Amino acid sequence: MKKQIILAAIIALFSISSANAQSMGRTYKTALGVKVLDGAGITLKHFVNDKAALEGIGYFWSHGTRITGLYELHFDINDAPGLKWYIGPGAHLGFYNTKYGGGSFAGVDGVLGLDYKINNAPLNLSIDWQPSFEFGTGRGFTGSWGGLGIRYTF
Repeated sequence: MKKQIILAAIIALFSISSANAQSMGRTYKTALGVKVLDGAGITLKHFVNDKAALEGIGYFWSHGTRITGLYELHFDINDAPGLKWYIGPGAHLGFYNTKYGGGSFAGVDGVLGLDYKINNAPLNLSIDWQPSFEFGTGRGFTGSWGGLGIRYTF
């Protein structure tokens, strides 16, 4: 299942690259890619202004699925062109598969991370931590979300 999701994301990235202009500088407006850690996710990040971005992530992992929305405030790091740190709030909804008790859950999230736009290439890399608290049939505090994001920028 994970391999199929990653393959679909790669195909989508190549399709988009032939249809859209590339972001080749140190900044970008929108990026689409994958995020990996314990599971795999498809991530779409869009800047609403110079300092704030919205990120949506669809995760698929051994316990089920989860959709997360984040509001990220970005800040420059002096003497590191293209590198920013970010922080912000968010929320998620998800479903555990029957092997892990089944049921749905919802929760609130936080995010803390680094975002790097590769100069002269349409690529963005990020690494972050997304602590969350789950309600419903959720598991309470969860500190294992986040991961490495690799995105195509346009």
